[in-house]
Amino acid sequence: MPIQMNPYLHFDGTARAAMEFYRSVLGGELQVMTFGDMGATGPVPPPDGVMHAYLGTPDGFSLMASDGDPQRPTGAPAGISVSLSGDDPKKLRGFFTGLSEGGTVDVPMEKQMWGDEFGQVTDRFGVRWVVNASTPSAG
Repeated sequence: MPIQMNPYLHFDGTARAAMEFYRSVLGGELQVMTFGDMGATGPVPPPDGVMHAYLGTPDGFSLMASDGDPQRPTGAPAGISVSLSGDDPKKLRGFFTGLSEGGTVDVPMEKQMWGDEFGQVTDRFGVRWVVNASTPSAG
């Protein structure tokens, strides 16, 4: 298996809802393992808390998440964005619109000075996404 780098998001009890939302926007298959699946009986960590979730999408994205360690709250991620980019503006606009539902559009998805369409949104779970759609090259 080649070495990979993938986003791993940490939530304070909303990992399942977040990952189900991302699956609804990005597509793919979601796998969720709870602390209870691994024998935890609670209350810390809660048996229904997400120990590990993995979303693999038809576009080849891998996104992972967990509810983390309840004794170390995470809060909203700061200083990090998840980037989606490519040369399929229609699909990327769809991702942007989907991720915007219940979130805040920080930069509208529109043509930028460098020629691509770009937008930034902070989703309903506090994760910032940057989306860049380059113009497909002719030929």
